[in-house]
Amino acid sequence: MPEEFEPKIVAFFCNWCTYLAADLAGTSRIRYAPNAEVVRVMCSGRIDVQFILKAFAKGADGVLIGGCHPGDCHYQEGNYKALRRYRLVQRLLPQMGIEEERLRLEWISAAEGDRVRVVINEMVETLKRLGPLRKAEGERAADLVEVA
Repeated sequence: MPEEFEPKIVAFFCNWCTYLAADLAGTSRIRYAPNAEVVRVMCSGRIDVQFILKAFAKGADGVLIGGCHPGDCHYQEGNYKALRRYRLVQRLLPQMGIEEERLRLEWISAAEGDRVRVVINEMVETLKRLGPLRKAEGERAADLVEVA
């Protein structure tokens, strides 16, 4: 009997909001799918396009970006920078044979531990529906992405 597909998610979380929300979810014993590997960054604006592409190249089935709500960034406009980069990558992914739904941006404040659960669980379900990241039979689209 074949194993059920379990997607791998790389989650880039802002230190000041989304990472603290994930910490709150943990201390509050809020259960969510264990599919996300969290990478803490000081600000969502620090997430370079290359980070996202490299995550896909290294085997992620999805990438989640979490940052402070607009207007609440500890670095004033970092989340707006993240939004611009997110929109750029959204336009690039289909050209690389990667579905747009594999990338997600969410604004999650430090007090929204339950929102982390909802977002991760929704993303896992979306990725299960899409299946493993593949370009052609037996070939991963991410393997075609070269990031220096």
